[in-house]
Amino acid sequence: MLILNSGGTFNKRYDMFTGELEVPVDNYAVERILESFEQKPPLAGVVYKDSLEMDMNDRKMIADIIYHSSEREFVIVHGTDTMEITAEFLAEIFEDRVIVLTGAMKPFEIDSVEASLNLGLAVGFAKGCEKNGVYICMSGFIEPWDKIKKNRSLGRFEVE
Repeated sequence: MLILNSGGTFNKRYDMFTGELEVPVDNYAVERILESFEQKPPLAGVVYKDSLEMDMNDRKMIADIIYHSSEREFVIVHGTDTMEITAEFLAEIFEDRVIVLTGAMKPFEIDSVEASLNLGLAVGFAKGCEKNGVYICMSGFIEPWDKIKKNRSLGRFEVE
């Protein structure tokens, strides 16, 4: 298994100089959660962006890492606004891997529970999943990427 960190709200921290929440260029939030794991999966930081800023080159970089990896299972920490776009892109490429995208509606720095729960569920699911595919793990659900959507008005993911 390999965890890929691409940023998103999950990782955002408050910058006291700018007064804004920013995506830092580090893996702090994911590393803090992984401290509680008995066996820590490898972690690689890849993009460090708000998902609204992600473009096709960023998605190709993620796909390239997956393609060249010997791992079968991947968890991608991703921003929720374009998670579905990345999931669809990866589903068009990979049929021989388990890829789980997860994130958080609130930054780990503000609410560590949601981010921790989502990452823990995603890792556990990826490890035990026998059916290859691209999945989204959010709001207590883990579903194939095209069966779960972000409800922007309610601020959560829902199964369709």
